[in-house]
Amino acid sequence: MSCSQLNSNTRGILLDIEGTTSSISFVYDIMFPYVRENLRDYLQSSWDSSELQNVLPQLASDAAAHQECPSPIVADWLGDHDTAKKIDTIADAVIRLMDADIKATGLKQIQGQIWKNGFESGQLIAHLFDDVAPALKQWHADGLDVRIYSSGSIASQKLFFGHTIAGNLLPFLNGHYDTTTGAKQELISYQKIADEFSIPAQQIVFLSDVPEELQAAKQIGMQTVLSIRPGNKPVSSDHGFTTTSDFQKLNFVG
Repeated sequence: MSCSQLNSNTRGILLDIEGTTSSISFVYDIMFPYVRENLRDYLQSSWDSSELQNVLPQLASDAAAHQECPSPIVADWLGDHDTAKKIDTIADAVIRLMDADIKATGLKQIQGQIWKNGFESGQLIAHLFDDVAPALKQWHADGLDVRIYSSGSIASQKLFFGHTIAGNLLPFLNGHYDTTTGAKQELISYQKIADEFSIPAQQIVFLSDVPEELQAAKQIGMQTVLSIRPGNKPVSSDHGFTTTSDFQKLNFVG
């Protein structure tokens, strides 16, 4: 089913990134390979920085929590070992977590630190679908409260929208949420976000390409729209959600 009109009392919009505002291929074919290619150089050059050191305990916890990264590695990089060995162990853990596509907070934070160098140097420029920037600007002009919820860290979200093919879009966004709020398929995460909007959940529209995320948001009363974009994973024909492939065709009647 197509999406033409949503509730007339809509006041807030919550957007996913990957598969919703930007192509999955940009994330997997450009952003993730950039981390892999620059990981060891970043660890070596930034080893003594508080930015990196502050995230290592969380990364260690992430690694220990997954079978793909056995717990003994935690001692290897937090114990009394030389820096070169620690860097080797951390790099191996990051790659293992990425290979397993783990949505872990520490991993997302270190990815964001590496992407920062890429975006600020101009090596990375965020892809957006053509309808996204005009829609964000229109929604902002209409007084709608637009925010982002992604598994990528808040820092990386801000880098992404601050360095897009359409320029800096951060002025059109009022908030950002990541896995520190909660998992994207858990109801409680959307309740926390709705509380921060300070408007009823029924007045918020959540757009995502993942039906399980939409279902969690729907359970607390949010309006939900399934994003249909080139390259997205196929979804069951009986998903039951309103759909859109063009943000500019969404009609928030007021």
